[in-house]
Amino acid sequence: MAIDVLGAGFGRTGTKSLKTALEIIGFGPCYHMTEVKENPGHREAWNAIAFGRAEPDWDALFDGYRAAVDWPATHYWRELAAHCPQAKVILTIRDPEDWHRSYINTISHVVHQPVPPEAPEDAHLHRDTIRKIIVEDTFQGRDRDPVYAVGAYLARLEQVARTIDLDRLLVYDITTGWKPLCDFLGVPIPPEPFPHKNTTEEFLSQDLQKK
Repeated sequence: MAIDVLGAGFGRTGTKSLKTALEIIGFGPCYHMTEVKENPGHREAWNAIAFGRAEPDWDALFDGYRAAVDWPATHYWRELAAHCPQAKVILTIRDPEDWHRSYINTISHVVHQPVPPEAPEDAHLHRDTIRKIIVEDTFQGRDRDPVYAVGAYLARLEQVARTIDLDRLLVYDITTGWKPLCDFLGVPIPPEPFPHKNTTEEFLSQDLQKK
């Protein structure tokens, strides 16, 4: 596996924009929640990892990828940072209250809905996985509690800053654009505007089974 960039930030901190940006500057393909459905067997693999039925085979799971951001990968940022000691780590951030509002209107809105009975079995597995790693393991079932959820968000920032060496870490607000990202990764700034992807409206307009 040749993962060069790992995302340690929660979903809804600009991870889809970061995925697109990394692919533009040569660190692609980049694994993201949207990739799970596109890879045969990945929903089953993540479910087995989340519920402890299988040890993760990171090399197989990320075969062909140069970067990984967003859930489910970011839930295992410690393990992946240790497994890929050469990889740079990007901690995406945004205003905590803004982050939680966005999370409630998107991921939480989806994950607390039942999967349609006619959906394929792997869609049920995927929803179970996301509930486990986000709602249960990350927020202890309290993702809709703004005080608790924001506390968990801030705790993640502190954990990453305490764990990852400073020369390996970029704390990154995507609104600052290309320069911090490109400087950190040692690549030129591309001519196109920095991408802004997966707004709340875009998220909700997609088929729920893609999430």
